[in-house]
Amino acid sequence: MEALGPPAFTFCDRRFTRTDFTLRTKRGYNLECSHWEPVERVMDRIPVVIYMHGNSSARVEVIPQLSYLLSLGLAVFAFDFAGSGKSDGEYVSLGYYEREDLSCIVAHLRATNVVSTIALWGRSMGAATALMFGDRDPSIACMILDSPFADLTQLCEEMVEKAREQGIIVPGVVVGVAIRMLQSSVKKQAGFNLRSITPIAHAGKCFIPALFVAGEHDDFIKPHHSEAIHAKYAGDKNIIIVEGDHNSPRPKFMFDSASIF
Repeated sequence: MEALGPPAFTFCDRRFTRTDFTLRTKRGYNLECSHWEPVERVMDRIPVVIYMHGNSSARVEVIPQLSYLLSLGLAVFAFDFAGSGKSDGEYVSLGYYEREDLSCIVAHLRATNVVSTIALWGRSMGAATALMFGDRDPSIACMILDSPFADLTQLCEEMVEKAREQGIIVPGVVVGVAIRMLQSSVKKQAGFNLRSITPIAHAGKCFIPALFVAGEHDDFIKPHHSEAIHAKYAGDKNIIIVEGDHNSPRPKFMFDSASIF
């Protein structure tokens, strides 16, 4: 919890508090959550940004974005997906069940009557989750989508190709068999089909204003994933390619672009 900073602090001559608590999902998992809010409010209900972390990460990932978002007068909500951080669960599903976690968060925030509009900010798995949720809830104000993948199976195949480029011999027939075995195992153990994790399939049904972000030198989720989703996206949209790779700090102009949305 120390990595999240103090529970009460002053920033830009304004006082803020962070409340940590647990929400229980319909699947029976406890999600560990943090909600940053200003102490003095100009109105009872203020906009909130829900930040969603990437794979092998946790809500602490919001910290580089926190000061910027608070300076805009927004509340910020971050949580550990089931299977991540301090939340319950043994595995993540790269968006399939994470969208149910997000649905739980959105329902909670709307029930509190302390937020007005809700925006989503997701990175990697979090961005994929936002896309797979967005066509379910058109009332979301906007989305910042940093490095989403278009199709999980495609991403797996690209990772194999990257290994080949590095000199690792991986016969095509082995790749096909391995993917089918993985699909079968996931279906049996986790109850979903890997081929159903296709954020790009939701793009044409989503009309929420969206800003797509990709790292120019990202060799994990390459920029063409964001570009492909952006091309099919039905709502108002923009895309920016920034310096750096998958985990590089994002430049100031990206935050300036995000504030427009």
